[in-house]
Amino acid sequence: MTSPVRALWRSPAPTPPPPRRVWRDWVLVGVLPPLVLLEATLRPEVPWRWGWAIVLVALVPTLLWRRTRPFTMLAVAFGVGTLVSVVVGGDPQLVTTAYFLVLVYSVLRWGNGRAMLGGAALVLAGTLAPLLLESPSPVDLVGGLAVVVTTGSLGLAFRWRAGARARELERMRLLEREELARELHDTVAHHVSAIAIQAQAGAAVAAQHPDAATEALRVIEGEASRTLDEMRAMVRVLRRSDAPELAPVPGLDDLGRLTSSPAGGPAVTVELDGDTASVPPAIGAAVFRIAQEAVTNSRRHAHGATRVEVRVRVDGDGVRLDVRDDGEAVVSARPGFGLTGMAERAALLGGRCEAGPCDGGWTVTAELPRAGWPR
Repeated sequence: MTSPVRALWRSPAPTPPPPRRVWRDWVLVGVLPPLVLLEATLRPEVPWRWGWAIVLVALVPTLLWRRTRPFTMLAVAFGVGTLVSVVVGGDPQLVTTAYFLVLVYSVLRWGNGRAMLGGAALVLAGTLAPLLLESPSPVDLVGGLAVVVTTGSLGLAFRWRAGARARELERMRLLEREELARELHDTVAHHVSAIAIQAQAGAAVAAQHPDAATEALRVIEGEASRTLDEMRAMVRVLRRSDAPELAPVPGLDDLGRLTSSPAGGPAVTVELDGDTASVPPAIGAAVFRIAQEAVTNSRRHAHGATRVEVRVRVDGDGVRLDVRDDGEAVVSARPGFGLTGMAERAALLGGRCEAGPCDGGWTVTAELPRAGWPR
């Protein structure tokens, strides 16, 4: 088998799996037998009309399993129909035989690769079988093939559309998970890091300076309370569609919150330059989260750092953020979730974010051009 045929042969059934039965199935099973008998009564000129009517009525229940056993039901219907055609020496001329097309549709819509290829071969053989018994006109032959091909094309089209929709839903779920992971890392991890730093500082000075240890405990209590508040805010966002309107989004004006350094930690200064009021909320929130993560990394990993400088400049090109500390320069650093999250935030807005050692410390630079700003 060639590669495309082999790939189709091994392709699985579509996901999500189809429903076993719905109300439409019972409507079809209930309506078709009376229609078959009515047509057989009204068309006395059809050869073997009552024999065909009995066969068609007997095959109607195959519609109930057309989703779960599409190829089997198609094989039963076409096999019995072809066998009866050979015995009576002609095709069924009842219009109600058209319900076989529902089985053709089901094979291409719900079957796996083997079912689709086998069903196509079976339908083709059943369509061309009359050539062995009689010589149909080219118009009838082409018309029959066109109807079958159109029905199969509809099955493939709906199959492709359902698959595309499922892939889009999965993509949206992944994006939501990534966004939630970034928010957890940028908010909760920030406060947890501050708690860890305070706990280490309190343990170091507890013996000689009990008052300093008590102050560290107060800071830990405050950071823990803020962590719980932000966790509750995230839960509200996940549970209620109107929660984003109730929860304020941090922006450039909130960068001053980063200057509250833990005892013994590096001092943080924030400098804003330019028309910060013109920055959209989404851009301001991204800049705040990137700066927050950069400051947290400096507090945790910059050995010997005494200060962290945060500079934001807004001009005609966009926003530029620079976060620099004076700790020991690191030759290399393995990208973690924080660095990855900062880069992703900048990339989503058409910008870039880079981090690395500099002269006398570590620097994080983010640029968000106006071309990537939401309008």
